[in-house]
Amino acid sequence: MSDMTDASGQMPRRNPRVSDGGAPVSGAVAIVLALVAVVAGFLILNAISNGGEDALDFPVDSSNSSGDDGDAGTATTVDPSATTVATLAPEPTTPPIVTDGASVLVANANNVGGSAGQMQRALETGPGFTVVGAVNASTSVGTLETSVIYYEETNAQAQPVAESLGEVLGGVTDISPMPDTPPTADGDLMGADVLLMLGNDKAGKTLEELNPDTATGGATQVTSPPVAGDTSTETTAG
Repeated sequence: MSDMTDASGQMPRRNPRVSDGGAPVSGAVAIVLALVAVVAGFLILNAISNGGEDALDFPVDSSNSSGDDGDAGTATTVDPSATTVATLAPEPTTPPIVTDGASVLVANANNVGGSAGQMQRALETGPGFTVVGAVNASTSVGTLETSVIYYEETNAQAQPVAESLGEVLGGVTDISPMPDTPPTADGDLMGADVLLMLGNDKAGKTLEELNPDTATGGATQVTSPPVAGDTSTETTAG
């Protein structure tokens, strides 16, 4: 045992044991920890560059989107001015043509012979108005350059039928209540509630020529002889 002491009588210090690689044990642990830190740092940096939550697969609390309590949720603000709402323009509507509830009488107030009878047949065949006949206008009326429509106020359906008649004819601006004395040759309406005073603007024309969009059934004017009551040259006195 004496050979294990030095000259001072104390035990000599032993050097730390060396691992197989020649480095102290504590140095190897430090190296491993350093490598772990480097790898962890690399993963964190990679996660941040790829969007963070997706790369690290961190769960996101979707219920906390406002971010009021400072959690990981992020508030999303939508600018109302950036939202465009498509607005469809309403499709134009055409009022229905009213033909029931009031009958029509056509009076020739123009310079085209037989035009009242032709208009009578066109209105019956195409839109389906009930036309009681065709006559001459009163001589006091003279020749009308623009057509006029009158309606009986005592019949509630007469005005809608008169307005529909004006629409079918391509637009008649003068639609008025019936005068006390109807302006026909004999002052008789033949039971009609609507009187069409056919002027030069509508005489001798088909409904398709007057108003292609409203004329129905492909109605056309015919050139057959005038009906009873429409046998004159129908050139009224000026």
